[in-house]
Amino acid sequence: MKTEVIQMLTTTFEGHAAQTEGGVEYWLARDLQYLLGYSKWDNFLNVISKAKTACELSGHDVADHFADVGKMVDLGSGSQREVDDIMLTRYSCYLIAQNGDPKKEEVAFAQSYFAVQTRKAELIEQRILELERISARVKLTGTEKELSSVIYQQTGSDRNFALIRTKGDFALFTKSTQAMKAQWKVPDNRPLADFAPTIILKAKDFATEITIFNARQNALKTEASISNEHVKNNQAVRNTLLQRGIRPESLPPAEDLKKVERRLATEQKKSLKNPEALDS
Repeated sequence: MKTEVIQMLTTTFEGHAAQTEGGVEYWLARDLQYLLGYSKWDNFLNVISKAKTACELSGHDVADHFADVGKMVDLGSGSQREVDDIMLTRYSCYLIAQNGDPKKEEVAFAQSYFAVQTRKAELIEQRILELERISARVKLTGTEKELSSVIYQQTGSDRNFALIRTKGDFALFTKSTQAMKAQWKVPDNRPLADFAPTIILKAKDFATEITIFNARQNALKTEASISNEHVKNNQAVRNTLLQRGIRPESLPPAEDLKKVERRLATEQKKSLKNPEALDS
């Protein structure tokens, strides 16, 4: 495909950017029909039908990606009438392009265009999830520092904090902290939480928050009483996870959080120097 054709098609596709409704991004099938070079709606419906089959076979709910709607069109007489249309997600546009006629330059271009755009969306989602995990880790660090302070204020020493946290881990995982570190291949000098998935970070944080509240509320003065409270709270959180089909000790480790932070910092520097660098 010639460079000038690619540039022309890029301009055309970018000129028909996705619309949004309630924060949800979508394209209309009749607009996509034009972009892909189909003159007849019935012929384009055949392509959409194949795309729906591909969507279903990939394990996605067709209704989530292809929504039937009506659209008003102008008639030569100056009046309007409603025609059938379909709201499409970025993923369904990609599937339609993949099932279109590759002899059409517009289809060949769209196959790459929506693949790249879909990948961008996936990268954005991944980054959001990584930032959420970092935020959960920072929150847990702050909560554990608060618990350490409570232990010091109410028992006269914070040396028991590590012991209390370890007992909480055993209640949550039914395995010791060291056993979980061995299972997740966590280096000896690194905390278990740096390799924990987001849901575990939030579970540990919630249990710790309850311990802080009840330790203060009930004026717990000994390591034994605070440990007992922390164990009960972690057991309660564990039971909630089990009821929802989540077994903490069976979850795989997440990526080393320090690596995630370094990668995001590098990407941030790149984006500041060259905003288009993240598009590649």
